Amino acid sequence: MNMKRVLAVSKRVFMDLKNDKRSLALIIIAPLFAMTVFGLAFSGELKDVNVIVVNHDLGMDVPTIGEINFADDVVNNLDSEVLIIEYKSNLDSALEDLENGEAWAVIYFPEDYTNNTMASMNPMLDASSSIDLYIDMSNANVAESVIMETNSALLATIEDTGGGIPVTIERIDVYGENAEFMDFFVPGIICFTVYLLTTLLTLMSFIGERVSGTLSRVLATPLTESEIVAGYAITFSLVGTFQAIFLVVVGIAVFDVMIVGNVFLAFLVVALLAIVCQALGILLSAFAEREAQAAQFLPFIVMPGFLLSGVFWPLEAIPAWLRPASFFVPPSYAIEATRSVMLRGWGLDMIWPQVLALIVFAIVLLVLAAISLRRRG
Repeated sequence: MNMKRVLAVSKRVFMDLKNDKRSLALIIIAPLFAMTVFGLAFSGELKDVNVIVVNHDLGMDVPTIGEINFADDVVNNLDSEVLIIEYKSNLDSALEDLENGEAWAVIYFPEDYTNNTMASMNPMLDASSSIDLYIDMSNANVAESVIMETNSALLATIEDTGGGIPVTIERIDVYGENAEFMDFFVPGIICFTVYLLTTLLTLMSFIGERVSGTLSRVLATPLTESEIVAGYAITFSLVGTFQAIFLVVVGIAVFDVMIVGNVFLAFLVVALLAIVCQALGILLSAFAEREAQAAQFLPFIVMPGFLLSGVFWPLEAIPAWLRPASFFVPPSYAIEATRSVMLRGWGLDMIWPQVLALIVFAIVLLVLAAISLRRRG
């Protein structure tokens, strides 16, 4: 091996990088972007989880002590940084909000909660006291955090009284009864896989057609830009649906994944996501001259979808100021919708906001993709 020739090759590559301003910028920006997103997404703890408290506890008057209300004490010991607490007087109304996805849990204290708690501290009496925790288990991480915070507040209250542990929490799963982590995980993986593969396949395919000159020859035919984009949309929506079916079959066969709702509605959501992603891939291809430059887009495609869509990490764990960024990440809508269908059993009447968001994304990106073909074809 001739070291002089090796160094000559290395010098030429450095010169190519120096002359390619786009690649040079991405070499610096891409790792900085990845580090920033990873650091922000995984540096926080779960916060701002919406729960509803229904406190019917009447309390009791204890001689020499005065009025006591253990329900108030438990609520005061709840961590207000983790839980956003809304108070309601009607349990049915609170449960309706929970079923509509406006809260993750309802904590209910019955009228005789304080009386029963005091009685259960007396070993001579056969008494018990419990809190009803109605909880949405469709997101395992969020549900576990709510359960842990409620238990911590209950234990802190008992320690303050100097008593034993006479109080229990009666958990009622409103959604995702007996759900495990894989039940929560698989819908996110389905959407993330379709998002990643569809975007990258379309991006690489269009750049390959541009480099080979195929796209120019196609545009020279009577075909319009919108027809080309529509053709790709049909293809990749079907491919995305096939991927979703395959992953669901594997999830059921291997992991016994829970499916409560209409799985075909979930496939429809995934097909919409595939259309959005293929349009995104075409649009991104307009900013790359060759395959090597396309690969540099990878961090900007993967990182937001990986960390800001809720596929692995709840959005409640992301800093509050960064959460609005998830509104611009299409998989976040698809993941929420597929989880709601598969774990909550929701229909189109409940997931229509997410479906509408995907449709808007699809229309905007398809139009922009057609315009990019007209300019770069």
